[in-house]
Amino acid sequence: MLKQRIITALCLIPVVMGGIFLLPANYFAWALVPIFLIAAKEWGRLIDSKCNITQWTFTFTIAAILVALNIIVPVDSLWFNSRLHPIYEAIIATGVLWWGASTLLVFTYPNSGKLWQKSSLFKSMFGQLTLIPCFTALIALKSVNDQVDPYFGGSLVFLVMLVVWATDTGAYFAGKSFGKHKLMPNVSPAKTIEGLLGGLLTTMVVVAGVMYLSPEQELGLVIAVTLVTAVASAFGDLSESMFKRSANIKDSGNILPGHGGILDRIDSLTAALPVFAFIYVAMWMS
Repeated sequence: MLKQRIITALCLIPVVMGGIFLLPANYFAWALVPIFLIAAKEWGRLIDSKCNITQWTFTFTIAAILVALNIIVPVDSLWFNSRLHPIYEAIIATGVLWWGASTLLVFTYPNSGKLWQKSSLFKSMFGQLTLIPCFTALIALKSVNDQVDPYFGGSLVFLVMLVVWATDTGAYFAGKSFGKHKLMPNVSPAKTIEGLLGGLLTTMVVVAGVMYLSPEQELGLVIAVTLVTAVASAFGDLSESMFKRSANIKDSGNILPGHGGILDRIDSLTAALPVFAFIYVAMWMS
């Protein structure tokens, strides 16, 4: 299993890095569509693991929305005078609100599950609120200052990924070494409070890198944004764990050997990206 994970990661990393830094933003927006459709099909299993019609209906709904977004709001018109297009702004803000609600669902699970476990409508809505804001946040960040510096937006996306990776890595090793107190035992029994704190502490390495490369930034603000993004990423992971536990599914899919499905790889990013994009638009682009 470990060997498979390493081989898959080594194959994925250059593809992801190439897409983030080398692919023009308009092509990037369309390249994301099939990736998110795979994630949508996997979310369909969380809605009803036994009904292919439900899974494909949800996938086609997501496809229609993503294609419509790319057509109605092309990348060239996404930013105007440092302001994000209002449609994208509204979707990202809605995503932030959803992650606030999702965090509440995680804290109150399994009692909260009584409200939505048997409702395909609710679980479909939750899937849309998880995937679509993440999609828009990725494109919004990737296209920042695209005409002036084509690598700047990619750097922002990569920064969020670094925060997520640092949080996950720090949480894993701190949890293994010091973990005693369960974080959310009803959702993910293996995760601990010590692991989360270790993950948050590890993100300070990212903060140090940002301050070294961009010393004009305000240290307190960079730390605060990094920690908020890291906490969001942790609850993005917990949220998917909650939905998988409810559906009695271990992995969202098996398309990535050793890693599971696309959702299993982007669960933390689905929360971290909209939260970071919202803060970036509100603070740095205002």
